[in-house]
Amino acid sequence: MRHAFDALTPDAVLDALDSVGLRGDGRLTALSSYENRVYQVQLEDGSAVVAKFYRPERWSDAQIQEEHDFAAELMAAEIPAVGPLKLQGADAAGPQTLHHFGGFAFSVSPRRGGRPPELDDGEVLEWIGRFLARIHTVGATRPFVTRPRLDVHSFGTESMQWLLEHDKVPLDVQSAWTKVCTNAIDLVAGYATLTRASGLNDAKESGIRILRLHGDCHPGNILWTPTNALQAAGPGPHFVDLDDARMGPAVQDLWMLLSGDRQQRTRQLGMLVDGYEQFRDFNRDELVLIEPLRTLRLIHYSAWLARRWHDPTFPVNFPWFGSSDYWQGQVQMLEEQIEAMQEDPLIV
Repeated sequence: MRHAFDALTPDAVLDALDSVGLRGDGRLTALSSYENRVYQVQLEDGSAVVAKFYRPERWSDAQIQEEHDFAAELMAAEIPAVGPLKLQGADAAGPQTLHHFGGFAFSVSPRRGGRPPELDDGEVLEWIGRFLARIHTVGATRPFVTRPRLDVHSFGTESMQWLLEHDKVPLDVQSAWTKVCTNAIDLVAGYATLTRASGLNDAKESGIRILRLHGDCHPGNILWTPTNALQAAGPGPHFVDLDDARMGPAVQDLWMLLSGDRQQRTRQLGMLVDGYEQFRDFNRDELVLIEPLRTLRLIHYSAWLARRWHDPTFPVNFPWFGSSDYWQGQVQMLEEQIEAMQEDPLIV
């Protein structure tokens, strides 16, 4: 069965760029991206850009434009986010960031180099924390209108129901997984901030704000430029890939940068918050949400893989997915998350 991205040949990529006035010299490099298709393209003038072709039917044009507008707001505030360029398309009334060609929505961004951040370095974590606070200061000025909210329904309940309705969980594991997944979701649903319809009526969470977030702030979405590198964007962290930007609590953009045992995570979180609070107050009440958010991501990730399985990129890159061993591992991880959600939260 053909996938939509099968039509995105090298010629189609070059023709799409040509439609916005960029002439490629024929050299394309596919960059790491599973959700979309992203290419570094060498241009005839010797420069290079990054072209991003969005997965069809995932986001509406309005939702993609909100991502672009958020990136533009961050860059206007001199925050090192990498957003798309405004380019003149053949049919557009003026320069735009979102374009269409051959059935695909696409954007073009400047190329930015960098390496993964050294997250065992306290200075690096503090630096990242400062910029996350600045991102959230911009994110809190107004809400997304069309982009969704991170909540238990969309990440947890819908994901579980889809997996079961489409028979993605093997029968020998299905009962155990369904039981533990239901129990985990019920626990997450006890947090008012993560339920779609609730106000903030829970006394423990009364001060938690929902704001525009990066949404997927793991180390792979932060490029670190050394201070001695000749980079146009300057030294330090540069935040890329706002594709998962959505509404949610600020701690969502911090917890994915934590790893190791409780002592290590506490130290890392302390460094992030030290940097964060140089620009913006961090509400400690949000720390109780770290394990519920981790639980939702775990459930959502399985559904994300299953929903994309018809894309040939996924079986090649995730060959371990879908086996009974995989789902038994998910049962164990969800059991661990249930225990973690009942423990005291990290303290900073």
